[in-house]
Amino acid sequence: MDVAELVDRILGLSLKSEQLGYGHMAARAALMYLLLIIIIRGAKKRFLSNATAFDFILTVMIGAIAARAMTGGAPFFPAMLGVVVMVAAHWLISLAARNSPGFSGLVKGYPTPLIRDGKVLEKKLADAHMSRDDLDEDLREKGVSSASEAKEAWLERSGKLSVIKRIHSS
Repeated sequence: MDVAELVDRILGLSLKSEQLGYGHMAARAALMYLLLIIIIRGAKKRFLSNATAFDFILTVMIGAIAARAMTGGAPFFPAMLGVVVMVAAHWLISLAARNSPGFSGLVKGYPTPLIRDGKVLEKKLADAHMSRDDLDEDLREKGVSSASEAKEAWLERSGKLSVIKRIHSS
């Protein structure tokens, strides 16, 4: 038995998904885990935090492709190559976005100002599809009890609110 036959026997590469047994699934899961560690370690770290929709999309797609490869819905090694290509494309697009603010905005979006000098920018809030209650909740999570306590607040590209508190002089 050569290496290809041994790999096929362990992973069930020539089997249809309904023919895969417990051992095949366990072997595929273990190999998938190891391969994803290697692939993800080669990617930039921020995409794991789903910093932007751009990063979130990659995370979802990796999960979908990896799941199909593991369960036999897609050929195992070609699917893993697809994951590698997606991570490489993400890395290249991130590199280009790092050096070009315009391209970065196109791919990752722009932050939206929601409060300026303690005043809520109602139009920007509406454009962001946020209610006043949503804003108040996000402010409280940042330790700010009202919009008047904020010098600025921004809805970041990640969807998180960042707040710069007003400095009150005595």
